[in-house]
Amino acid sequence: MFISNAFAQAAAAPGGAESSLLSMLPLVLMFVVLYFVMIRPQMKRQKEHKAMIEAIVKGDEVVTSGGLLGKISKVGESYLTLEVAPGVELQVQRGAVVQVLPKGTVK
Repeated sequence: MFISNAFAQAAAAPGGAESSLLSMLPLVLMFVVLYFVMIRPQMKRQKEHKAMIEAIVKGDEVVTSGGLLGKISKVGESYLTLEVAPGVELQVQRGAVVQVLPKGTVK
């Protein structure tokens, strides 16, 4: 009846360190799941895209991020020349290439 609340709370919680560790477990598990569901697949896609862009050679048929479809006529360090129609060439950045198409797709 005359026991203060502070003394009662201190006596009731002898395993404070263990309970705080258990309360952090869901947060840690959430970050692990986030890594495997979102971060890791995104890094894999970036790696594949970088390899695809580095492997582009003259004569490849590509699609750009703007939706242009054409054949590579010149390859530079950071820019590509894309032939979209006979006699019409556009210069685009390497990073703008989204997909390399199979040969014979562009007519």
